[in-house]
Amino acid sequence: MSKQVKQMQMDVLAKTFEGVRDMVVLSASGIDSTTENQIRLGLRKKNIFLLMVKNSLLRRVFGGYGINLDPGTWEGPTTIAWGAESVKDLSKEVDAALIKNAKTKDKVRVKTALAEGLQVPFSKALAMPTRKEAIGEIIGMILGPAASIAGALTGPAAQVASQIQTISEKKDEAEPAPAA
Repeated sequence: MSKQVKQMQMDVLAKTFEGVRDMVVLSASGIDSTTENQIRLGLRKKNIFLLMVKNSLLRRVFGGYGINLDPGTWEGPTTIAWGAESVKDLSKEVDAALIKNAKTKDKVRVKTALAEGLQVPFSKALAMPTRKEAIGEIIGMILGPAASIAGALTGPAAQVASQIQTISEKKDEAEPAPAA
């Protein structure tokens, strides 16, 4: 393959993966074409794409983006899955479509996952919170102590108001009714 052809392929890969920070790196071989097509169509409906890549070219493209994977990642055939809203969603869909699929579970091996451009184990990618879940946890952490502070501030004030109301009611009962 000439250097110009390799450069054109690297340019296409760079354009394809520009801005993509969440991926799952797989090794898939021996899957029949019908099964693979069904899996790809099912994943595409969920906005997830699969691409088989040449290791040496993708390694150079990723190096340009500052993504450096372990050398063992580049052994054997490599397929990249990307496109979901978060690495957790992507990992769950890949796990369901490829790893737990009876036709492909013995033919697919997960090499690693990338979350925001950082290499993480696939099991950790499955457990990571999505963006919405993380925001919800942070809001919950903020609101918990804030509710306690609000309760501490309003509690004594409510007691004082209750005592003042009780005293004013006693005064009303103690005053004689005006003569008619």
